Amino acid sequence: MKYLLVTCILLPWNLCLFAQVLNVDRQNSSDSVFRKNLCTARLNFVSDKQRRNLLEANGDVEWDRFFKNNRVLICFAHADMAANGKNILENNGYLQMRYRDNDKRSVAADYYVQYQWNGIWGMQNRALMGCNARFKFWDDRSDDLYVGAGLFYEYERWDPARSAYSFPVDSVGIVNRNLFRVNITAKTAVHINEHVDIAGVTFIQFPVGISDTRIFQNFFNPRWVLDITATFKINKHFGFTMKYGHNLDHFRALPIDPYFYEFNVGLAVQL
Repeated sequence: MKYLLVTCILLPWNLCLFAQVLNVDRQNSSDSVFRKNLCTARLNFVSDKQRRNLLEANGDVEWDRFFKNNRVLICFAHADMAANGKNILENNGYLQMRYRDNDKRSVAADYYVQYQWNGIWGMQNRALMGCNARFKFWDDRSDDLYVGAGLFYEYERWDPARSAYSFPVDSVGIVNRNLFRVNITAKTAVHINEHVDIAGVTFIQFPVGISDTRIFQNFFNPRWVLDITATFKINKHFGFTMKYGHNLDHFRALPIDPYFYEFNVGLAVQL
């Protein structure tokens, strides 16, 4: 089913999930129909005059380049911003580039680079690059399953003095951190019946230090990201979606909450 999300109710926690690493596995209708290029964009903007001007904006842009060897280059950007007068309430986003198989091979390499920031968390920037082996277990009209395993390098700079930082500062200064992470991923979609579709993706990322004496000290404090979306078709043209996502990470560079989640409900229109 091809749906356009036209409205949704987003709880405040959604700003945290978008700032996580590699929680996007792009799947769209063009994966099965060859086109040389595909570009999509979305932008939301809200202005509200109260005591001060409250401004909110978020959006994303995706450009896909499909190759004749059944590979695809995916470039994706997402950003969220909110300000109350001169006070920055939210400033986060990421830029991601991936080069992977277009869901044709049983085993293929998935290369990626990403840059991101999150002022709420105090994350000035995070840059990473890596590669997964992507395994296609099955993909048919009713369901699919893809699993990946690989390694990426991650560099981070955290600064709690940033204006949007939303957690108590307790004698914490700038933190620079660089390490490797073992990355395990899984993606599935299930067509329950003509009215219900469910899709989900999860990532588990185990930190591996670069010091000879502390390589595996925090290995069993992984980052876990989960994203599940259910689409319910009411009739030929209308339906609604429900989405739940979370991330859990006890290995934080700054003293921020280890668990964040989002839940939203939206109206879907079939084109």
